[in-house]
Amino acid sequence: MKALTLHELNGLVRQTLELTLSDAYWVQAEINELRTNRHCYMELVQKDTRGNGIIAKARAQAWASQWGLIKATFEHTTGQTLAAGMQVLMKVEVTFHELYGYSLNVIDIDPTYTLGDIARRRQEILQQLKEEGIDTMNKELPLPRLLQRIAVISSASAAGYGDFCNQLHQNKRGLAFKTALFQASMQGNEVESSVIAALDRIMEQQGEWDVVVIIRGGGATSDLQGFDSLALAENIAQFPLPIITGIGHERDDTVIDMISHTRVKTPTAAAEFLIHHQEEELDTVEDLALRITTYTNQRLLNETARVKMLANQLPMLFSIIKTREDLRMGRMTTTLIRNCTQHFEKAKSRISLLDQRITLHVPLSLSNERKRIELMENKLSNAEPERILRLGFSISRIGGKAIKDANEIKEGDEIETTLASGTLKSTVTWKKT
Repeated sequence: MKALTLHELNGLVRQTLELTLSDAYWVQAEINELRTNRHCYMELVQKDTRGNGIIAKARAQAWASQWGLIKATFEHTTGQTLAAGMQVLMKVEVTFHELYGYSLNVIDIDPTYTLGDIARRRQEILQQLKEEGIDTMNKELPLPRLLQRIAVISSASAAGYGDFCNQLHQNKRGLAFKTALFQASMQGNEVESSVIAALDRIMEQQGEWDVVVIIRGGGATSDLQGFDSLALAENIAQFPLPIITGIGHERDDTVIDMISHTRVKTPTAAAEFLIHHQEEELDTVEDLALRITTYTNQRLLNETARVKMLANQLPMLFSIIKTREDLRMGRMTTTLIRNCTQHFEKAKSRISLLDQRITLHVPLSLSNERKRIELMENKLSNAEPERILRLGFSISRIGGKAIKDANEIKEGDEIETTLASGTLKSTVTWKKT
């Protein structure tokens, strides 16, 4: 058997594939790698739906003659640029080159398939947020009446950031705003991590801010994929301050647009939203001030008129009150005189009655008192010691003290006895108690 060279074998493979797979095929795949110059070179893969491992891989290329039209059509329809990670439906031809091997020539890409996949991924994220019960949390936060302290998440070099600041700080009514930039990447693979990091920094000084504004402005629409992130959406949905997004695109809403408190189209629109909110509050305050001033002035006029009316009525009121009080004093004087007269007459009657009683009872009382005194004199006269002694009694004394008890003396004591006529001295020789 004649041996084949490798080139001959590869040529045989190429001829066989060209004969067998001569048609073009629509293939579903995920772009794993992508690089462009004039042409576009891709690595396509298919992943296992259960384990996410790669179960098929192929190189693909879109030559310059086809790539310009494919690229323009895809971007116009989807608003995004082809990038790694996208699911695509592309029309390909199978090719084999003796030197470069097996690959696919891309002759068309169906952008509606990719749109459907992007929409599907967004819906999956929104559904998960809903299942977690956080999809409307940020929307439900009340906007503070004063939105003056604005934490801005953006790239310092973004034109949208400059437009936002100019629009905000140079507003026609001279409203004052405080802004601070929390820098983050607004495109590429770092969008998710850098925006979350900026939110974390704002969270550390939450009390210093009224609202958070995420603005992008300008740039390719293909860079919007970073804003369709579950982790970023969870952070925004649960953030304790209202978040306003002005990503700078009108046709499509990203996931963070859908779950943020308020979505506006551009950074300038975000500034206008804040200005309008403050203008409404200023209008409310000015209206209240005008109403207070009007009410106060009207109340002052009313009270001034009332004071003048009272001042005009004062002499008449004084005359009425004086007449009324004079009459009251007259009635009181009459009542007082009448009461005093009645009391005086009653007192005179009482004194006269007492006088009669005294005149009647004094002689009788004097007579009774004389009799009582005579009776007492008789009793005193009967109780005189001389009279008692004349009746046969005597008084014995010892040491000048009358003896009342035999126990007060002892045998041998000398006692003195007084009689009605004369005095005796004797010595005690016997006693009985």
